[in-house]
Amino acid sequence: MAFESTITFRDMEPSEALRARIEQRVERLQRLHPHLSGCRVSVATEKLHQHQGHRFHVRIDVTAPPGHDVVVDHEPPQRQVHEDAFVAVRDAFDAMDRRIEDLARVQRGDVKTHAVEPHGTVAEIDLEAGRGRIETSDGRSIYFHRNAVSGERFESLRPGSTVRFVEESGEQGPQASSVVPLGRHRPAM
Repeated sequence: MAFESTITFRDMEPSEALRARIEQRVERLQRLHPHLSGCRVSVATEKLHQHQGHRFHVRIDVTAPPGHDVVVDHEPPQRQVHEDAFVAVRDAFDAMDRRIEDLARVQRGDVKTHAVEPHGTVAEIDLEAGRGRIETSDGRSIYFHRNAVSGERFESLRPGSTVRFVEESGEQGPQASSVVPLGRHRPAM
């Protein structure tokens, strides 16, 4: 797949130095994600008040397979007006670099996934003895003690209460070292 790049200057004289800088940054994008299929860069200017000069606006459109369009439409807030085209281009490409790096990480599968703590329901509870058992979704039975339940919520647990827990090996088999009631209650059967 051929890579296509276009650079457009609107309402301003084309600058070869600025064009060369943009081409360098486009090459960097290609190194960050070698499968990009196109990049369109538009640099525009608008005249500000007579003593302030020009304000530069940079838009970058990048196409990456399969069907991803990444756009940075960089127009800084009024208090950070870009009166220098090179600064405006730098800031826009810095933002695009971050987005392309993120896209490449997602496509490679390098995005971190967080382990979800197991869920279960309270199968039995002995309020006087301060212990109970959790039934997991795969049918196992996990022991827990009142000290493992977060806060003062042990007394609110009933058979059928939904909980999240952290499992560890105990002296008599699997036990929960941390139990967090989720506030949903399912009646016991």
